[in-house]
Amino acid sequence: MPKLRVHNVAMSLDGFAAGPEQGPENPLGVGGERLHEWIFETRYGRAMIGQEGGTEGVDEAFLRRGDDNIGATVMGRNMFGPIRGEWGDSSWSGWWGDEPPYHHDVFVLTHHPRADLVMKGGTTFRFVTDGLDSALGRAFAAAGGRDVRLGGGAATIRAALDAGLVDELHVAVAPIVLGLGEPLFAGNVAAAYQVTDLTPSERVTHYVLTKSA
Repeated sequence: MPKLRVHNVAMSLDGFAAGPEQGPENPLGVGGERLHEWIFETRYGRAMIGQEGGTEGVDEAFLRRGDDNIGATVMGRNMFGPIRGEWGDSSWSGWWGDEPPYHHDVFVLTHHPRADLVMKGGTTFRFVTDGLDSALGRAFAAAGGRDVRLGGGAATIRAALDAGLVDELHVAVAPIVLGLGEPLFAGNVAAAYQVTDLTPSERVTHYVLTKSA
């Protein structure tokens, strides 16, 4: 049965997936970019932004696992971009350039309608105005029997965790303290999920949480 999976979500030691004061100048909040430094040291992470080189090993393997058997992605509007309110001239097309790294349908949660956005490489952003359940239904249909990835941000992941919708969650905990920001966990997650894998690397510690039977 297809699963809803979360992969490669970076979190600070004190539980934040983004720093404080998020906005157009600081989309990950103040200090939040430090959470993701491990990604762009890997070969796979550097390739996503059109660069060569990079490391291989544990971090690389976890990044690659996040793409295995994924047929569609769901994400919150804040992950798609820094624009708030109406879309305006709709010139914003995401953080990823002309050819995003998804290569399948991506369903973006928003309160404001927008036409589908077709990108190079097989990615089409589809904007969903009637909630998470609707986006997930469309994503599983588009995935054609493969799994669906929930891409974030933190508020979207929290909502899915609280509803018990996530089957598997991979968190990379970075050895930094942000003090304030956007928390990844809320509610009684411990009752519904258990840690099934703990693997440290030189830069982060990888945790995999699986929904309890």
